[in-house]
Amino acid sequence: MPEVKNAFTIIDQNRDGIISKDDLRDVLASMGQLNVKNEELEAMVKEASGPINFTVFLTMFGEKLKGADPEDVILSAFKVLDPEATGTIKKEFLEELLTTQCDRFTAEEMKNLWAAFPPDVAGNVDYKNICYVITHGEEKEEE
Repeated sequence: MPEVKNAFTIIDQNRDGIISKDDLRDVLASMGQLNVKNEELEAMVKEASGPINFTVFLTMFGEKLKGADPEDVILSAFKVLDPEATGTIKKEFLEELLTTQCDRFTAEEMKNLWAAFPPDVAGNVDYKNICYVITHGEEKEEE
């Protein structure tokens, strides 16, 4: 689960192995949420039974996903990259993310992705279709 470890490392801003209220404030600020109330941060930290080390984080992460529809989870992740809720992401932006972050895609993997999910003429990629195929294994019928 290197992706979860990467997420933990990103949230643990001071790299002390524990996610604290200050870590949460810093990571939220880096995402543009500057006015998070102290009470909200305390409530987040109190969801854990004690200090949030990687093992506790992993347990909490699993509990949050338990019972969740995998398609909804993946779709929610894409929606973070689509603040205007267009249902698409620019090909160049998605390619940059996939080739520079975490488990980086190779040129061959990118070629295969665009062959399976070609962008439209404006360079937009339909991420809802990608989510459907990831979770159902076949291309969604046009509506």
